[in-house]
Amino acid sequence: MTDHGQCAEKTDEELVTLTLKDRELYACLIRRYEAPLARYVRRISGYSDDDIADILQNAFISAYRNLNGFDPSLKFSSWLYRIVHNETISQHRKRRARPQTVSVEENDNVFELLASEVDVARDADRAMTAMRIRAVLDAMDPKYREVLVLKYLEDKDYREISDILQKPMGTIATLINRAKKQFRNKVEDGPLSTIR
Repeated sequence: MTDHGQCAEKTDEELVTLTLKDRELYACLIRRYEAPLARYVRRISGYSDDDIADILQNAFISAYRNLNGFDPSLKFSSWLYRIVHNETISQHRKRRARPQTVSVEENDNVFELLASEVDVARDADRAMTAMRIRAVLDAMDPKYREVLVLKYLEDKDYREISDILQKPMGTIATLINRAKKQFRNKVEDGPLSTIR
């Protein structure tokens, strides 16, 4: 059994190196990233807790099997998010017929971040705004939704998003700008004005 205090003192990179010598320490990395990755998968996919658990299990197994191939010039978190992202996309392809939703919790800063882009009525209550933003995100193209989720909900910088999606940073900047425009257009055309 691993000591939780011992894990907390180590950086991700130190834990990767130690895990290569003692596989029990991989539990430290799982504990560190399980909740944020579950939240990320929920936000980009809308899957149930059981589906998310399956995705994470497959992703953590894949990450462990490929730990020797981890590039230390990347952030471990970006590398792991990419594996989870790819596993989520793979799961989505298996279920194409099912609708996709995005989870937005009430306490997320996404309300302020995205609402500031579209001048949402200032007197709208927080819960209604969350529902409206969720509807807009659900209606967006997946490639735009995922960059907004990574940027504004997961608080990833351009470099991390580039690493996760395996796209050049210039492409990421373009995708974010286009995503904000699409978000704005969808707000003006529909869901924010029609949902009651």
